[in-house]
Amino acid sequence: MELHSVTFSFFLIFSGAAVFASLALYTRQPLIIAYIALGACIGPYGLSMVKDLSLLSDIGHVGIIFLLFLLGLDMQPRALWTTLRKSTVVALFSSAIFLGVGAAVPLLFGYSTQDSLVVGAAMMFSSTIIGIKLLPTTVLHHRHIGDLMVGLLLLQDLLAIIVLMVLLSAASGSENSMGSDLLLSLLSLPLLAGAALVVVRYVLLPLIARFDRFHEYIFLLAIGWCLGVAEAAILLGLSAEIGAFIAGITIATSPISQYIAVNLKPLRDFFLILFFFSVGARFDLSVLHQVLAPTLLLALLVLAVKPVVYRYLLKGVSEKRSLGWDLGFRLGQASEFSLLIAYVAAAGALISEQASLLIQAATILTLLVSSYVVVLNYPTPIAISDRLRRD
Repeated sequence: MELHSVTFSFFLIFSGAAVFASLALYTRQPLIIAYIALGACIGPYGLSMVKDLSLLSDIGHVGIIFLLFLLGLDMQPRALWTTLRKSTVVALFSSAIFLGVGAAVPLLFGYSTQDSLVVGAAMMFSSTIIGIKLLPTTVLHHRHIGDLMVGLLLLQDLLAIIVLMVLLSAASGSENSMGSDLLLSLLSLPLLAGAALVVVRYVLLPLIARFDRFHEYIFLLAIGWCLGVAEAAILLGLSAEIGAFIAGITIATSPISQYIAVNLKPLRDFFLILFFFSVGARFDLSVLHQVLAPTLLLALLVLAVKPVVYRYLLKGVSEKRSLGWDLGFRLGQASEFSLLIAYVAAAGALISEQASLLIQAATILTLLVSSYVVVLNYPTPIAISDRLRRD
C-alpha cells in the first residue's frame, strides 16, 4: 500500500479518530478535542504519518460549507432579516472591542504595530463550527439563541472577508484593487441571493416536486446546489460559507428541506473530522515555547472577555441575561478564520513568523478550552452528561 496515498491517510485519520474518540468518551472529554489531538499526534509535527495537509485541509473545508448549508435550511428568510438587524450593532461593537484586546497583547510583548493589528483582527471572530455544532438545533427554547448566533456569525464572516481582502491587497501592493474588490463583494451579496431565489423557484422546486420519490436524486440535487452556490459566491468575491448559507436559506421554505438536512448531517460530520484533524496537524508544538507567554495571556483574555462583552451588548438590545451568558460562552473563542488570517498574512510577509504562530496557538487553545466549557456546562448534541445532551 502507498503510505502517503489519500486512501491510507483516510485510514489513519478515521481509524485513529475512532480510537481517540473512544478514549475521549471514556474520560468524558469533548470529541472535537480528540480530533485535534489526533492531528497533533500523527501529523507532520508529530509522528509524521500523514504529511499532505493541503489536500486534507481543502477537503475538510467542505465540512464548514455543509455546516452553513444545513444552518440555512433551518432558517426562514424573514426571521433572518429580523435577526441581522438586531445583530449588527452587537457584531460591530464587539468586533471593535476584540480588535483592541487582541492587539494590546502583542504590543505589550514588543511586537510591531502591524503584527499587533493583524493579531487583533484575527481575534475579532468566533468559531462557526464550535458555535453551531455545539448548539441543539431542534430544541424549541434554543431557536432564538440560534437565530442570534447565526446573525452574528454571518456578519463576522463578512468582516473576515474584508480583512482577508485587505491582507491580500497589501501583499500584492495594490490599494486600488482592494477598493474595487470590496465594493464588488458588497454588491455581489444581494445579487447572489436574488439569483439563487429565482433558480430555486423556477428550477429546483419544480424538480423536487416532480422527482421527490427518488431519494438519491434529491440527495445529489442538494449537494450540487450547495456546492454550486458556494462556488458562485467565490467567483463574486464572497466566501464559500456565505454562498452555502444562501443556498440553504433559499430552499428552507421547501417541504423537503428537513429531509435534506437529516440526510446531509453524516456527510457534514465526515468532512468536519478532517477539518479538525488538519487544525491539530498544522501546529508545530516544538516551537510553542517561542510564544508561550503571549499565547497564554491572549487566549485567557479572549476566553474571559468575549462572554462578558456579548452578555452586556445583548442586554443592551433587550435580550435576557441568561441568554447573553449562554451565547457569550458559546462564542467565547477565536475562529477558523483566525487561522486563515494567520496563513494569508504570513504567506504575504505581512507579519512575522512569531505573530503567525501566536495567532495559531491562541486560536487552537481557545477552541480547546471553549469546547470544554460549553460541553460541560450547556446543552449540546455531544454532551457527556445525559442531563445536558440535546439534539
